[in-house]
Amino acid sequence: MTGPARGQARVRAAFDAARRDDRAAFLPYLTGGWPDREAFLRHARTLLRHADLLEVGLPFSDPLGDGPTIQRSSEEALRAGVRTAHVLDQVRELRSETDTPIVIMTYANPIVCYAHGGERGFVRDLAAAGADGAILPDLPPEEAGDLIEASREHDLATVFLAAPTSTEARMRTVTEASRGFVYAVSVTGVTGMRDAASDAVPDLVRRLRATSDLPVVVGFGVGNAATASPVAAVADGVAVGSAVIRRIAEGGDLEALAAEIAGACRR
Repeated sequence: MTGPARGQARVRAAFDAARRDDRAAFLPYLTGGWPDREAFLRHARTLLRHADLLEVGLPFSDPLGDGPTIQRSSEEALRAGVRTAHVLDQVRELRSETDTPIVIMTYANPIVCYAHGGERGFVRDLAAAGADGAILPDLPPEEAGDLIEASREHDLATVFLAAPTSTEARMRTVTEASRGFVYAVSVTGVTGMRDAASDAVPDLVRRLRATSDLPVVVGFGVGNAATASPVAAVADGVAVGSAVIRRIAEGGDLEALAAEIAGACRR
């Protein structure tokens, strides 16, 4: 008898389930350890009632791909003393409660500088905590050989990013290095809510699907039903970060936001 799915298999199963329900998968984002340990876990449990996958960001001092909302949460977490080990402990606690895939979003520096074995140690401890992979916004696939190899050994997803400006050759490089899914950046620039979904999304998804059969998740700029619905109509997944962080920071109803966007993911 085989055990429950984990790693890449758990990620694949989540997208398969969403596809059977004729909807895009919903991937909300939380900054690890923010605004504090117990609040993070409480918010994660709220999102997990609606999410197909949960994205957890490692706080980092120079998050080049993130807009001011997520940057601020990361800075606050770091000032409060949140470190990689704390985030992995929180992932471990969530894993004991849910089978929903959990993927870490991290920049390259925390991986390379990981005190317990660098890249291979990071992947080992990521797997031990029960995470299913990592989203890698600033790590070029060409420079990720050791991390990719270690991730394959632990059956973890490696998710690289493609943008509307990516060439066909670049898209092939990104999709060949990715496992689990590929992350499509809907706009050039940083994360943050926009008033409307980018017109570039349908063509971006089409181009990525021409290079790979991996699910395509679209992020950057999705923050409500109006922006999620047109993305869900063409993509396999919808990632939402800044809107979640802003709702928490403003003391708003996170459950209502999660339900709204999850509903908009239905086609």
